[in-house]
Amino acid sequence: MAEEEIKEADTGEKEMSVWEHLEELRWVVVRAIIGIVVGMLLCAIFFNEIANYIILYPTTHTNPPMKLLNTEVYGQLSVWMEIVLWGGVIVSFPYTLAQIWKFIAPGLKAKEIKYVRQITFFTVFSFFCGMAFAYWVMLPMVLNFSMGFVIGDVQNMISIEKYLSVFLEIILLSGIVFELPLVAYFLGRMGILTPSFLRHYRRHAIVVLLVIAAFLSPGGNPLLQIVLFVPLWALFEISVATTALAARQRRKAEELAMST
Repeated sequence: MAEEEIKEADTGEKEMSVWEHLEELRWVVVRAIIGIVVGMLLCAIFFNEIANYIILYPTTHTNPPMKLLNTEVYGQLSVWMEIVLWGGVIVSFPYTLAQIWKFIAPGLKAKEIKYVRQITFFTVFSFFCGMAFAYWVMLPMVLNFSMGFVIGDVQNMISIEKYLSVFLEIILLSGIVFELPLVAYFLGRMGILTPSFLRHYRRHAIVVLLVIAAFLSPGGNPLLQIVLFVPLWALFEISVATTALAARQRRKAEELAMST
């Protein structure tokens, strides 16, 4: 009891009970959902601009140009709903992370809060960098290969649902994969992940990355798999480097703490 009073005196705040934490978590979830709904409304308002200048833009720059068609009664409505939903999730992503940070911040020290802020910023930055890389590099390669691969007189006419599925798959997966160096760095700072561990399992990681590249490449084309594998391997090697940097910084921090 005395320790709790001393802690409250030091922080100036009363320690929350389990039910109060759950109530606060509930409001974090509610605010995150509200953020997604607001993002969905914005995407619905600017749907034509998003569809024409972002979603469908890559199809106009393939060789030959990609022709999309709808084969379902409610196909275009389903596409509209999927674009609005995922658009809302992506638009509200920074706000959602901010809400998570506000929830965990009261239980952290000042130094830890600084790290959480850095994590939040670089998480958003890395995710959008991954999406941009997929949109401007990976997606054009995939679409150009798909449209250029023709058997006899068979014409390539792609279902809008299939195209959107491939579009979201490549964009979102790339955004997640680009988080690897960041995750590796902070795991290294906590001592959970070491560069020697990553180097030891490098061959296993290469196999996993080849599987991911095969999953992203249409038709399992070996050449395209290699083209997609190269940036994934580069991200892994960057993760090894960031883990080594984190390990050095951690050792310096420990030596400084011991010297004082």
